[in-house]
Amino acid sequence: MRNLDLTTLRSFVAVADHGGVTRAAGMLNLTQSAVSMQLKRLEELLGTELLDRSNRKIALTANGEQLMGYARRMVQLNDEVVARLTDQLYEGEIVLGVPHDIVYPLIPKVLQEFHARFPRMKVQLVSSWTNQLKEEFVRGEASIILTTETETGPGAETLTKKPLTWMGAPGGSAWRQRPLRLAFERRCAFRPQAIHALNAAGIPWEIAIETQSDRAIEATISADLAVNAMIEGTEPPHLEPVAHGAALPALPEHRINLYCTDFAQDEAAVTLAGLIRQAFRQW
Repeated sequence: MRNLDLTTLRSFVAVADHGGVTRAAGMLNLTQSAVSMQLKRLEELLGTELLDRSNRKIALTANGEQLMGYARRMVQLNDEVVARLTDQLYEGEIVLGVPHDIVYPLIPKVLQEFHARFPRMKVQLVSSWTNQLKEEFVRGEASIILTTETETGPGAETLTKKPLTWMGAPGGSAWRQRPLRLAFERRCAFRPQAIHALNAAGIPWEIAIETQSDRAIEATISADLAVNAMIEGTEPPHLEPVAHGAALPALPEHRINLYCTDFAQDEAAVTLAGLIRQAFRQW
């Protein structure tokens, strides 16, 4: 009878989720050699290769993909049992504010990892605009916020820098039209920056839609009726960066900043902030 080791399964899931041994080791607080050894033991136990190491980026083999579904369920069930049958020191709520445009792709994974460590802690995710989140943070209505800004604000910590990029429909041609039709939410901080860049370049423009709905804006853009600007890497699957060949002006670089209240003795909040730092710095 061969028994699967949950530790090796957890490492296997982490390597698949984070795209390699190095990042997985960081998330698991293990050395790279320890994670590699666990993967080797798992493959030897099952008598099959689980990872395709022929390319620079690790990928799952067919057998690895089959195992992944079982591995996730086994790890999650283990964590659920431990959480239910042991006393948990930390209970309460943390309010986390994140701008709409950077919730994906990283925040869901951060919340999942945090919940595994602190299953009785509730994270209230508030999605809004940077200026509004900063106001709520000052009023003490949020413990941790992320912002998208061109500078590092007072008390902020810059996690990463990403360029602002013109976005349009896949294979679309709306970016060729003049006046250029724009789709931005009224309070979007990227709107005045895009307009300023177009004015400086002498490119005529007009607003294609006035709305407070992000879904309506995305629908307009995906229908190839307008373009807008987003931080590189945050676009939804039905939009793509515009390959305009310098026909549109360059847009400013943005910083993703982290603001935290003083919670030196609050291990749960410190852990959540640490997971956010790690995720965005590795992005």
